[in-house]
Amino acid sequence: MKISVIAVTICAMGAAYASNDIDGNDTLVWIALFLLALIGIFIIYVFSRQNAKIQAMYQRIIRTQKEMEQKQTEFLSGIGENIHTIVEETYKEVTSTHSECLPQNVLEKERTLLNVTADLIEFLRLKSNKVTIVKEKFNLNNVLNEVAGSIQKSFENRDIELIYDIDKNIPRYLIGDALHLEKALRNLFEYVFSHLDKGEVSLTIETYATYHDTTQIEFRLKDNGKGLTQEALKVLFTPEYDEENNTYKRLGLYVAHALVTQMGGKITVYSVPEKGTTFTINLPFDLVDPKERRHYRLPDKVLTVKNVFIVDDNYNSALALKKMFAYFRHDVEVATKEEFLRKKMKLERFDIILLSESIFKHKKIVDYLGRIKSGKSSIKVLAMRSLFHTDNTESLPKIVDKMLVKPMTQERVFELVVDLYTNGKIADENPEETVDERQSKLPVYTGTIPSEPNVSQKSFADFSGRRLLVAEDDEINRKVIANVLKHSGMEIVFAENGRQAVNTLKESTKAFDFVLMDINMPVMDGYVATQMIRLDTEFDELPVVAFTALSLESEREKIFKSGMNAYLTKPLDIGQLYNVFKTFMPVTEQIDVSDKTITVISNNIIDMKKGIANVSGNEGLYMEILQEFLDAYGESDALFEKLIKEHRFEQAKMLCIDMKGLTGAVGAKEMFYLVAHIHQMLLKPDQKTLLLEVPVYREKLRVLTQTIRNYLDR
Repeated sequence: MKISVIAVTICAMGAAYASNDIDGNDTLVWIALFLLALIGIFIIYVFSRQNAKIQAMYQRIIRTQKEMEQKQTEFLSGIGENIHTIVEETYKEVTSTHSECLPQNVLEKERTLLNVTADLIEFLRLKSNKVTIVKEKFNLNNVLNEVAGSIQKSFENRDIELIYDIDKNIPRYLIGDALHLEKALRNLFEYVFSHLDKGEVSLTIETYATYHDTTQIEFRLKDNGKGLTQEALKVLFTPEYDEENNTYKRLGLYVAHALVTQMGGKITVYSVPEKGTTFTINLPFDLVDPKERRHYRLPDKVLTVKNVFIVDDNYNSALALKKMFAYFRHDVEVATKEEFLRKKMKLERFDIILLSESIFKHKKIVDYLGRIKSGKSSIKVLAMRSLFHTDNTESLPKIVDKMLVKPMTQERVFELVVDLYTNGKIADENPEETVDERQSKLPVYTGTIPSEPNVSQKSFADFSGRRLLVAEDDEINRKVIANVLKHSGMEIVFAENGRQAVNTLKESTKAFDFVLMDINMPVMDGYVATQMIRLDTEFDELPVVAFTALSLESEREKIFKSGMNAYLTKPLDIGQLYNVFKTFMPVTEQIDVSDKTITVISNNIIDMKKGIANVSGNEGLYMEILQEFLDAYGESDALFEKLIKEHRFEQAKMLCIDMKGLTGAVGAKEMFYLVAHIHQMLLKPDQKTLLLEVPVYREKLRVLTQTIRNYLDR
């Protein structure tokens, strides 16, 4: 605007001057004035073009914002509808099936539903700024094993090879946030595997910068799938609801991106259509001992310098495994399966022979291995299987000393070598890791704990008066357990890591009756904590049960070697929890808790029956969602009023978008319809009309939150 005024002023001054000097007949003056006028006109033209461009850019920004808002509206408002759809379809399939075993697709839908629920809780926690990043010592191998165990359950029988390619410089222990690293990696894996039916996925872990007591570690997750277009990459970390397929897109990726960012890291994505996608996470960690360069030390020199031979169906997997054995100064040779079968290679000179499970179908090779083992009994023959293959190991010949489930980590290779030659007696330079194996005097239940049918919160009153110690670093899991056992009459004490658990047991003046022990915890993991507990004969008859996502046979062996009595798998199944309590604790005399139990509400305020069904009948998870909703949006009426009074209508729309999705998810019908109505009003906002909705919003929210609190405080 200022430029146009200046240009017009120049033209006016020129004209005025010309009129005053018209008698002078000065040609040069006329030419100068004419040029000034042209310059003014040119300036006006340039400014008008620039202004038009600015206006066009502004309109594009407005359109983009509206498109993004619409996508978020569809995503959040679709949460409740989508969960209901999955529940209804699952219910129909279950009720139409008379077999004792549920169909595989029903189980997959249930796992999908639980994953969506977990991500929804994390989404709420991120929204309300409740996610706290910690820095504690942790074992990276436990994180990787936990991730592998959690995805194995969701993608059984997929023809996919998962490879861990870990650089020799990666420390065994780091200082950082193990819990949120595991969640971020798991969500990336879930996304990658859900878009891949067969092929190869590799996780490469390398250090690329170390400064004194800190290091930068790169986690590179790569697949060989269809890849992504540039358009898809632009919205990859933006959650979206797919109405056509009734599924969520990228909710887990949003959570992973937010967690990595909060940990001070960065996620980048590179993809080529038809050639695959690579996710790269760069994260800073502190080092436990910056001077320590060798992170694994075999307890005896006799365990080093072994001749190792590896043949795998996947050559890249064999190369990654070679790197791990070479770390311990073993001489490693790798061959392809085709080369091995064609050349009939001589194996007498090797000490450890690792062969793909499929090779043992060749009778001539089995007979040959049997002959060389009879002449050299020290040779160890190992079979290897992919994480997602679930064939029965009983079909393997007797010459096989051990079955390995890939992917392997450096620590698992270390433990394998020790177990093969020293019967599992592991020594370590860390005193807390050097623990003699002592078992409790209680029975050990090595199988999967069956789920007791028809178990509710009221059922746990059977264990009233018992003391329970729960070692669990995930606050969400702690809250779920607390909610499930809220009216059991049990005394529950929580520890956030293994060291706290050990100290709590030893310092308590009252005895505990049961310990529920997570495995992957910072400071001290569940294995070492249990070993420390078993050193004290006072706890010989104290049942310790693992609570873990680990599913590998080698990890289950570690669970029982450490002195645990049984294991429960995540996510929590209250029927299994009840059964494991009953296995190790006598049932107390039934008490009347009916006065503490109210009927689950189902009305226009909130349909809690439907809400519980939304999370596969897991009332504990539903209660946790309700609590997180209260914490994040229970006092949103004050914010809503403030936004309307200050004419901040765009932010008010975002609040309504959040509330639409969340009230739909928990089954709060009246509040859902109200915020949907207000959101429509905000598309063409009128402050006077909107102010009339403020007391309505406040009253509906008050009734809803009070109803939820009554339910949670039963």
